[in-house]
Amino acid sequence: MRIAMIGTGYVGLVSGACFADFGHQVTCIDKDAAKITALQRGEIPIYEPGLNELVASNAAAGRLDFSLDLRDAVAAADAVFIAVGTPSRRGDGHADLSYVHAAAREIAENVKGFTVVITKSTVPVGTGDDVERIIAETNPAADVVVASNPEFLREGAAIRDFKHPDRIVVGTEDERARKVVAEIYRPLYLNQAPIMYTGRRTAELIKYAANAFLATKITFINEIADLAERTGADVQEIARGIGLDNRIGGKFLHAGPGFGGSCFPKDTRALIKTAQDHDVPLRIVEAALAVNDNRKRAMARKVSAALGGNLRGKIIGVLGLTFKPNTDDMREAPSIPLITALEDLGAHVQAYDPVGMEQARLELPAITYCDSPYACAAKADALVIVTEWEQFRALDLKRLKAEMAHPVIVDLRNIYRPDEMAEHGFTYESIGRPK
Repeated sequence: MRIAMIGTGYVGLVSGACFADFGHQVTCIDKDAAKITALQRGEIPIYEPGLNELVASNAAAGRLDFSLDLRDAVAAADAVFIAVGTPSRRGDGHADLSYVHAAAREIAENVKGFTVVITKSTVPVGTGDDVERIIAETNPAADVVVASNPEFLREGAAIRDFKHPDRIVVGTEDERARKVVAEIYRPLYLNQAPIMYTGRRTAELIKYAANAFLATKITFINEIADLAERTGADVQEIARGIGLDNRIGGKFLHAGPGFGGSCFPKDTRALIKTAQDHDVPLRIVEAALAVNDNRKRAMARKVSAALGGNLRGKIIGVLGLTFKPNTDDMREAPSIPLITALEDLGAHVQAYDPVGMEQARLELPAITYCDSPYACAAKADALVIVTEWEQFRALDLKRLKAEMAHPVIVDLRNIYRPDEMAEHGFTYESIGRPK
């Protein structure tokens, strides 16, 4: 199959490379000339394990190429995927669909023959109708079916998620479109990946509902962690105890500083706005978003309490800046409001992240960046673990203590055991566990 992938962000680049690896002919298109030039040189603009090798091998095999001009790729394509950004619209929280609408117009101007236009961007319910209308208005003669195929990729595990999905959701009731999509995903049949065909609006809402549910699950366990701290219970054992119930499941029950990233905050806001537009308020989702926003900044008070309530002039080391491990993504990362609050309380912050510091400098230019966890701990009055990178799970605690001005660790990811930290002479604070 010939595929045009419009957008070379996280979703477009991973999806395009994986489709090419299935054996399809894929052209990834973007308006950012610097990004396309870099991709043509083999330089990957995002950090995702395995993506460099996947892009390089398929580009070398001639199955994957990159272009600024969509005309030829769209004209030759059996399927055109829209994988452009849908950021929160400034001022009101709605998803900004301007890039989606612009892509639809350009597709309409260049499409030839029967083509399936597939929205892979995360979009509010009803966006497929807009895309269909724009294409029909721009090119009434176009033989096009618009479908929805939301992505369910986790940053840091995106290639595995794409090739071993829990499900593939396809929103279309058109039989021709179903056959094209089935052929695109045919290589996954051996993995027995279920394809779920639904109406287009249903597929669009599935994506938002899934992200909102997971965000709510994270917020729930974070609030239970606060209660566990006050009552002397252990949130990790609570999470295991409820997660063993197969109606609940253990995933996304890890207490921490709050959720971030490119999806959950943006998508919960957009879902809330869509619900309000239809006079169906989503009180649970609204509460989850509000609690999460407050929690991120509240973590600074936890650090302050560990140092007796005064951070003025103190040096705080921060381990981990990205919103999760195995990515360089800083979008809505808990580290940003945490560090901002620490600075507001008078602390000087020095930080280390294995891959995220280049992106972090754009968000947090005033802090000191270090070249190792131990340099980050040097002369620190407290060390805060914010992202659970594997590199932080087995630190040399004797060396760490020797580097620090005061042996105080605030572990916002619960990656160490309280008894182990006590044995090494640390004052240790964690999330939702007995002191």
